[in-house]
Amino acid sequence: MMWHFLRYAPAGHEAASAALYRLLPLMEMFFMISGFLITLRYADTLLTEPGSFRRFIVRRLARLYPLYLATVLFFCLVALALHFGLVQSDQPERYAWSALPANIALVQAWGLTDSLTFNYVGWTLSAEWFCYLTLPVIVLAYRWQGIWGVAGVAASTITMLEFAVAWGWMPFPSWLEANTWGAYRAFADFALGAMVAIAVRDSRLKLSSMVPGWLFFIAAIIAMATLQNAYVIVLLLAAATFFAAVAERNDPEAAHYLKPLHPIGRVSFGIYMLHPVVETVLFAVLWRKVVEPTGMVSFYAYWFLPAATVLAVALLSDRYFEGPVSRYLNARFGEAATSAAGRSAA
Repeated sequence: MMWHFLRYAPAGHEAASAALYRLLPLMEMFFMISGFLITLRYADTLLTEPGSFRRFIVRRLARLYPLYLATVLFFCLVALALHFGLVQSDQPERYAWSALPANIALVQAWGLTDSLTFNYVGWTLSAEWFCYLTLPVIVLAYRWQGIWGVAGVAASTITMLEFAVAWGWMPFPSWLEANTWGAYRAFADFALGAMVAIAVRDSRLKLSSMVPGWLFFIAAIIAMATLQNAYVIVLLLAAATFFAAVAERNDPEAAHYLKPLHPIGRVSFGIYMLHPVVETVLFAVLWRKVVEPTGMVSFYAYWFLPAATVLAVALLSDRYFEGPVSRYLNARFGEAATSAAGRSAA
C-alpha cells in the first residue's frame, strides 16, 4: 500500500520506492500461506461428501467477492468520469471497458488481459480464485501420494512456468513477476504452501520457539534487499512458514505478543482491496488538485492520512458490509441451501 502511494511523492522518493519494490516477493508468501491454511482446513474433508466443494466455493466467494465487486464498481464510475471528460488520467488504458467482463468474472489474472485494469490489485484475487477452483488437484494428489503427490504438482507447475517464460508464452522476465498471468504463479505458490501444511502436520519436531521462524523470515528479507535468486527467497519464506507453524502448533501461545495486531490482520484483505479506492480519492484528486498546489503540507506528512483512512474504512467495511453480506450469502447459498437440497432429494 505505502509503495503504491509513493507514486504521488515528489522527486527524491526513487530510492525508497526501489527498496520497497524489492520486497514484492512477499507476495509469494501470501499465496503460500493461503495454500497452507486452505490445505489444513480442507485436505481431509473436501470431496468426501456431496456438496463439500460447492460449500467451499460459496464460503470463499461470500468472504471475498462482495468487497471486490464494490471496488470494481467504484472504478467503473471513474471510467465513466473519464469517458465524459470530467477527469483525466495518466493511465487511461486502466479503464478499458473491454477488460471489464474479465474483471467481473475474476479471470483477469489468467493471461486474458494485457495490463492491470480497474482495481489493479484485484489480480491477486483473480489468482486466488484460480487456486480455489483447482484445489481438487492438490487434494487428490495429496490423497494419492501424500506430500510427494503435492510436491509433484508444485514441481510440474514450476517447470511448465519456466518453459512458458523461456518460450515467450508468458510475457514476463520471470514467472515470479507475473500479474496478468498471476493465476499460474499463485498456483505454484499455493501448492508449496500445501506442502508446508502437510509437513507441519506430520512433523515430530518439538520446537516451541518462534525464533527460528523469525530468523528465516529475516534472512528472506535480507535476500530480497540484496537481490538474491528468487528461488532462494521462496525457500526461505517456506522455511519461515514451516518453523513458525510448528512452534505455534506445539505452543499456541508462542506468538501471543502478536495478538494486538489481530484486528488489523482480520481486515488485511479489506486494506488491500480498498487502498486503491482511497488512493484515487485522497491522492489523485484531493492531494494533486487541492493540497499539493498550496505547498502547505509536505507529502510525507499527508501520506499518513490516506493510510489511516484505509485502515478505518477497512474496519468499517468488515463490520457493516463484508461480515453481514458474507453471512447472508452463506445462509442463502451455502450450508442451508445444501441441506435443503439434500432433504429435497431424499
